[in-house]
Amino acid sequence: MEHADLIVIGAGQAGLAAAALAPRHGFTPLILEADAEPGGAWPRYYDSLTLFSPARYSALPGQPFPGDPGRYPGRDEVVTYLRDYAARLDADIRTQTRVASVRSEGGALSVTAQEGASWSARAVVSATGNYEAPDLPCLSGQETFTGRLVHAADYRSPQAFAGQRVIVVGGGNSAVQIAAELGTVADTTLATRRPLAWMAQHVLGRDLHWWLKHTRLDIAPLARWLEKVPVSVLDDGTYRAALRSGGVNRREMFVRLDADSVIWSEGEREKIDAVVLATGYRTGLDYLADSNALDSEGLPLHRNGVSTTVPGLGYVGMEFQRSFSSKTLRGVGRDAAYVLNGLRRQPRR
Repeated sequence: MEHADLIVIGAGQAGLAAAALAPRHGFTPLILEADAEPGGAWPRYYDSLTLFSPARYSALPGQPFPGDPGRYPGRDEVVTYLRDYAARLDADIRTQTRVASVRSEGGALSVTAQEGASWSARAVVSATGNYEAPDLPCLSGQETFTGRLVHAADYRSPQAFAGQRVIVVGGGNSAVQIAAELGTVADTTLATRRPLAWMAQHVLGRDLHWWLKHTRLDIAPLARWLEKVPVSVLDDGTYRAALRSGGVNRREMFVRLDADSVIWSEGEREKIDAVVLATGYRTGLDYLADSNALDSEGLPLHRNGVSTTVPGLGYVGMEFQRSFSSKTLRGVGRDAAYVLNGLRRQPRR
């Protein structure tokens, strides 16, 4: 069994930020990444995905995002940035190494990969975030549905739905982006449980992220309040216009699916071809199932990213971990520094 000073699970934005800052806090990092290359979930997102934060607010520690700092980078630009960032890191990155379990053993943490390799570690940072496991709601009648039912995680572009009748389920940023582009090639409806709420991308000539940074509104403990605010779609007017021009209408969430049709709340039955579920993701931490790190619902027991039940274990990249921006490119570096400092202060085992 190899020994590692610090094992970082995941080479996405959170894991790379943690590895970059690790030496400043007295750690030598080893990154274990399940995929063939660094980049986390970014390479698997839909083709047209665009950041809602400008490039100047979308960088990891020590490496500005290239190009015009006021622009909003697309998916492929983010993937390129993350892979370039990984290549510059002074860290051992082992790809195609999927972690199967993390346990406390003999005063250290034991990490085992599905491929059979194992390590002991002084500390472990779980950086697989909130985008590894699609949240698939159980829709009434879905077992009878003969059309196409896909999660946004498997959606790539609108061409596969051209000329079809499509319903997008969800009221967040991704749902609106997907519905807007589907509306250009398909008869599209956005189904939500409440009316869409919009948040202005620019306020008094400044991007919202400028205000969040300079007013510190996204820093805990205010983040705990923001977590309870209903989801809003961040928009500069582009997506509202796209929905209108594409003829995308918003309807109350349907009651059930039935064979080749959907039953709306008013009792109307309508034949459809496909449903796209833009219903988000759940925390995928199965590798911690036997570690006493999770509660009964599979959520981590932690305080601001430092485990309260497993010494030496920390988290980076979880939604509202410490702030409104905890799961974003802008926020993971700040959280990684906090967590690494907390782990460093714990007694050596």
